[in-house]
Amino acid sequence: MKKFILPVALALSVLTTPVMAEKIRIATEGAYAPWNFLDDDGKLAGYEIDLGRALCVEAGLDCEFKANEWDSIIPNLIAGNYNVIMAGMSITKERAEKISFSDEYYPVTKSMMAAESGKTFDLDNLKGVKIGVQGATVQADWLNANLADGNTIKSFEKPDQSVADLMAGNIDLLLAGDGYLDEIVASSKGKLEFVGPGYDIGGGVAIGMRQADKELTGKFNAAIATLKANGTVDTLIKKYFKKGPYYSVTMDSLKAEIAALAARVKALESK
Repeated sequence: MKKFILPVALALSVLTTPVMAEKIRIATEGAYAPWNFLDDDGKLAGYEIDLGRALCVEAGLDCEFKANEWDSIIPNLIAGNYNVIMAGMSITKERAEKISFSDEYYPVTKSMMAAESGKTFDLDNLKGVKIGVQGATVQADWLNANLADGNTIKSFEKPDQSVADLMAGNIDLLLAGDGYLDEIVASSKGKLEFVGPGYDIGGGVAIGMRQADKELTGKFNAAIATLKANGTVDTLIKKYFKKGPYYSVTMDSLKAEIAALAARVKALESK
């Protein structure tokens, strides 16, 4: 009888020992402030790092962030090196053919041109200028499709390289998302300024995942919905971008909606 005690005990131990959940590896660039960047201690920080951690807590997932070069971030996801991408990635039709996207966690924003202050450009007939852009971005695709004729498009591996070339006068214009360029222009001490009203390029920013990971997509979507509703997403957007609110209902936004509705009713009554 004794010889059965050990095997039974082992079997019970296996059955009752909790199975450790798979660690969810989140790829980010680490070079696109305020979305994601390395802080003074060399650790990943930024809007997406804070949001990603909050989403993982809400979804009950064990997550870790890893830095990955931008131009290889989708191939590495598809290859299985990561489970998730959170790297300021806009939803596009072309990307959606390769990977799946969660619901957005940042709305569609403008892509802006920046230049040295005082320089003028005819954006309706732009010719003979050097335009910088980070490669493999929606802005790079847009430039190559719309402004490559008669101009020089210079692609950079990292966004800070493009800013350095603009400051040095090696390029005339730089196209990037306003969420990235806002702080760059503001902190340039007047050396840089925005040119033109901007362009609508790409969709909102969302989590990228493999198309087969439907369960994981569902978990993140549920967490995003909760953190939008409870104000966490808007709080983090306000912290890092000084914008919003976009997703949660506040007293100010509710009062504004009521005032707008009252104005429409009054206008209809006066007809």
